[in-house]
Amino acid sequence: MLNKLILANLTHRPVRTLLSVLAIAVEVTMILTLVGVSNGTLDSTKRRAEGVGADIMVRPPGSSVMASLNSAPMSEKYLGLLMQQPHVASVTGTVIESLTFPDSVSGIDFDSFRKMSGGFTYVAGGDPVSDDDMTVDEDYARQHHLQVGSKLKLVAHDWNVSGIYEGGKLARICVKLKTLQEIKGTPGHLTLIYVKLDDPKLADQMAEQLKTTLHDDQVYSMAALEDMYSVSNVGMLRDFIGVVIGVAVIVGFIVVFMAMYTAVLERTREIGILKAVGGGPGLILNILLRETLLLALLGSVLGVILTYGTQWMMKHSVPASLVQETVYSWWPIAGAIAIAGALLGAIVPGYKAVKQDVTEALSYE
Repeated sequence: MLNKLILANLTHRPVRTLLSVLAIAVEVTMILTLVGVSNGTLDSTKRRAEGVGADIMVRPPGSSVMASLNSAPMSEKYLGLLMQQPHVASVTGTVIESLTFPDSVSGIDFDSFRKMSGGFTYVAGGDPVSDDDMTVDEDYARQHHLQVGSKLKLVAHDWNVSGIYEGGKLARICVKLKTLQEIKGTPGHLTLIYVKLDDPKLADQMAEQLKTTLHDDQVYSMAALEDMYSVSNVGMLRDFIGVVIGVAVIVGFIVVFMAMYTAVLERTREIGILKAVGGGPGLILNILLRETLLLALLGSVLGVILTYGTQWMMKHSVPASLVQETVYSWWPIAGAIAIAGALLGAIVPGYKAVKQDVTEALSYE
C-alpha cells in the first residue's frame, strides 16, 4: 500500500519527477565521464608506451613523469653513449611538438624505431618518404577525415599524409625526426630516448646504472613508468576529480531539496490527513525518503546509460588523444554518491513535513 502511494505521488507530478531523475542522472554521468576520461587517457598513454617495445625510457633532466613535453634538451650524443652500455640492444630518440591539448607531433627515426618495435602496422600507405610526409593513426585520421594523400598544416608546416597505421604504438602523429628538429630549431637534440635491452628482466637494474652514467634521475624502466600512469599518482588530476564529485553532490542536493520541499508544500493537506488517522513522524519521513531513494536509483541507472552517450561523443567529436573508458568499479561509487546527496537533500523537507501541525495541515487549501 505504501509503495503504491509513493508511486502515485511521483506520477502525479511527472514533469517534476522527470526533471529530478534527469538532474541526478547528469550528476552520475558527470562523475563517470570524468573518471572514464582520466583512466582512459592514462591507459591509452600507457598502451602506446608499451607498444614501443623499449625496456627503459630516458627523459629530460628535471622533468616530471606526467608533464607534457615540448622541448628537446637532450643531445643525440646520448644515443651513442647508451649503445656502448652493457645489455643495450637498440636505442631510438624522439622529438615532441605539442599541438592543441592533448595532441602532439612526434618526430622519430623510422629505421631505428622499426628495429626496436617492428614499426607501425599500416592500414593504408606507409612510412614517410619525403621530408614533408606525415603518418597518423586510424583514430586521428577518422576524426580529421584524412586519407593517404591528404594535405594537413601543423606546426606552421604543410604535410602530406603518407600512411595511416593501427593505433596503440608510440604516438598518433609521426614525422621524420630531422624534419621536426629543423622546424623546432633544435637540430641534434631529442625530447625522449627509448632503450631496448637484450634481457628485459634487467630493466630495473640497468635503469639504476644509467642514472649514474648519465647523471640524470629521469631514467625509468618501462614497467615502473607504466605504474605511474594512474589517477592515484597524478595529484592534480586526483584533486580535480574530487572537486567535480563535490560539485556533483551539491547539484544533487539542491535538485532533490527543491523537489522534495515543493512536494511537501503541495501535499500539506495529505500529510495532515495521514497524521490525523494515526500516521506518525516515522511514516511521513519514511514516505519522503523512499521517494527520494527511488528518484536517486532511477537517476543513477539513467546516468550510467547516458555515460555511453558521452563515450560516443568523445569518440567522434573530440581529440583522439582523449579516450573515455567504462570504469565499472565506479558505477556503485557514483550511484552511492548520488543517493547520499539526494537523501541529504531530503532531510530539511522531511523535517518540515514531520513538524507540520495537524490542524493547520487539514485546513490548508
